[in-house]
Amino acid sequence: MKSITVDTHTVEPSKIICVGRNYQEHIQELGNEIPENMVLFAKPNSAISNQLRGFIDEPLHYEGEICFVIKGADLHAVGFGLDLTKRGLQSKLKEKGLPWERAKAFDGAACFSDFVLLGDTPVESLSLILDINGAEIQNGGYPLMMYKPQEVLDEISDFMTLNDGDIVMTGTPKGVGLVNSGDQFVGKILTGDKELVRAEWIAT
Repeated sequence: MKSITVDTHTVEPSKIICVGRNYQEHIQELGNEIPENMVLFAKPNSAISNQLRGFIDEPLHYEGEICFVIKGADLHAVGFGLDLTKRGLQSKLKEKGLPWERAKAFDGAACFSDFVLLGDTPVESLSLILDINGAEIQNGGYPLMMYKPQEVLDEISDFMTLNDGDIVMTGTPKGVGLVNSGDQFVGKILTGDKELVRAEWIAT
């Protein structure tokens, strides 16, 4: 089982549940329609990787996201995550009305920072920044989400049990693109202007 770090403790998530199309400008940049209902999909534990790769069978796209670790059916800790996507394959699957797993749930499809306890941090204050090679590429957070984190948690919990340690990824703002070998990624989670946690990867 792959593991993550939550407040210095090693945790093995049983699964990752992701929200698709949760930021309107990201929906527009990919030419998708705004969904009538929340779009949810899953990644297995085996998708977790410490290595950011730019090519697995085809070029990969990055999507920076605010992510939460669940404990006691609540939002327990927050971190930064990269949802890696085989965009070409995903487009073909969508055209045929087929599931996304082959494009979203492959080994190496999720990279995470350490997670820090939410404590008294208001979820409403959270935002993310993704810098690539020193330039800010993505910037978004709670105010821009169509579905807020608690709403996402409630929707998932309505039909699926979330075990302690499971991860919820809340969608990506505009600015997604290709992962290029050698690119330096720095993902940050902030509360207001205060940085809570960051992670750095150099793409291979």
